[in-house]
Amino acid sequence: MKKKLLVFITLLALAATTLLSGCGQNTDRVTLNVYNWGDYIDEDVIREFEKIHNIRVNYDTYATNEEMYVKVKSGSSKYDVLFPSDYMIERMIEEDLLQKINLDNIPNYKYIEPHFKNLDFDPNNEYSIPYFWGTMGILFNTAMVDEPVDSWTILWDEKYKDDIFMIDSQRDSIGITLKMLGYSLNTVDEKELEEAKEALIEQRPLVLAYVVDEVMDKMIANEAALAVVWSGDATATMRENDDLDYVIPKEGSNLWFDSMVIPKDSQRKEEAELFINFLCETDIAFRNADYVGYSTPHTEARQKLEPEIRDSIVAYPNFEDLDDLEVFHHIGEGLKLYDRIWTDITAR
Repeated sequence: MKKKLLVFITLLALAATTLLSGCGQNTDRVTLNVYNWGDYIDEDVIREFEKIHNIRVNYDTYATNEEMYVKVKSGSSKYDVLFPSDYMIERMIEEDLLQKINLDNIPNYKYIEPHFKNLDFDPNNEYSIPYFWGTMGILFNTAMVDEPVDSWTILWDEKYKDDIFMIDSQRDSIGITLKMLGYSLNTVDEKELEEAKEALIEQRPLVLAYVVDEVMDKMIANEAALAVVWSGDATATMRENDDLDYVIPKEGSNLWFDSMVIPKDSQRKEEAELFINFLCETDIAFRNADYVGYSTPHTEARQKLEPEIRDSIVAYPNFEDLDDLEVFHHIGEGLKLYDRIWTDITAR
């Protein structure tokens, strides 16, 4: 009898606890759908935003601008905040896929450096808020490469067969090849693009793999001598492996900007702007930059970084020294040429 009574009391207590815990939760919380690059935010920041603003964040990731674009364009998923690059923002504005941001709701925009405002892809600062920026270059292992690394041509050196990681992104891989050949990375000239295609096909037997996010772990583990990477990945990997170094080749390269935008079909514009402004808070922007390793456009956040990062020419090169770098632009119908060429290269 005592045992049955004890069981009853225990069950009653559990039910009361469940009921009370349920009463302490807001089951009607708004959900904000965020779509970002892989490993591109300190996830503790997301949890903090949820706690402070009582908004649930549904967080998904992508590996390339094109992957993100296809998903958003199809309408299969409804996102509220995206983090595309310059040329993709330009394309999405042109195709009416973005809505204007009310800067009155982004007071922390005042912390964004002037270098990152009025950029060509959003000249009036209407659709985008800068998030990270950087360059593209070659990450190399000084213990495995015994010659100066100053040109893209080293990626075509048979000496490094199966010791090269290329980037699995058509604009980037085709772009650096165009720069090596002396052309613009925004060219739509079919002859120049065919030349780049033939060069990449010729290089294919030397390439260990085409990769994106996984390149960092692989280079830290000394799995290859050379890799095409974004500067933020270089910064992060160089922290973990003292033998790694980074260079922007003499032929020039890409200067890129990733920004926060709100899709046209978002039904949570107010919450999206709240989230964007939160990411522009000084401490939050610092934590993200420190965690991710990419370069922040936030003036105060940069000052909080360790001197070896804040003053690094890899992470924060002088803009005056970047004259030979190009920003990707949306190339309209020229994309069909790039798609065909990329298919020809990757099908081999």
